[in-house]
Amino acid sequence: MHNTLLMILAIDVCYHDHGATVAGLAFSDWSDTTAAATYISQVHDVAPYQSGQFYQRELPCILQLLQEHQLRPQLIILDGYVDLDAHGRAGLGRHLYNALAQQIPVIGVAKKPFVDGDADWAIYRGDSERALYVTCAGVPLAQAKHDIVQMAGKHRLPILLKAVDRLCRDALPTDATQMSIE
Repeated sequence: MHNTLLMILAIDVCYHDHGATVAGLAFSDWSDTTAAATYISQVHDVAPYQSGQFYQRELPCILQLLQEHQLRPQLIILDGYVDLDAHGRAGLGRHLYNALAQQIPVIGVAKKPFVDGDADWAIYRGDSERALYVTCAGVPLAQAKHDIVQMAGKHRLPILLKAVDRLCRDALPTDATQMSIE
């Protein structure tokens, strides 16, 4: 199976009035500028948004992408938080890590600070004065931060994380209206 070669899988989810679109972008080296492979899943049965329970909505979408395409990456990067505070309160990434039997490390990269977040999560890329916030499970925080800083691109958001977001948005059904949860 070709997907056994996957090393790193960046994932993003977009919600629309028909459900959700989930995109995965596979690459093998932190300095890569293009994807080795891409994956799309359409999810029709999406849980409603519940404040403080975001993972209940997004986790099934991510798991569907992994199952539908039989993906077993060595590491997953997602848009969001693994932990919500320095005491380990579980965010989406921690729930994903646990759902995968703690066998696949997860790095969360968030664009906005979380209320109870740890200042040690912040990284700066390029000339940006705005931080990204890195949390992780299954890999040391220092390593996760280093890896995200090393990703290709001279701007705040790495090239491939921008690319998976664009892939997700471009794969929206043509009759769908994108919805925001913020």
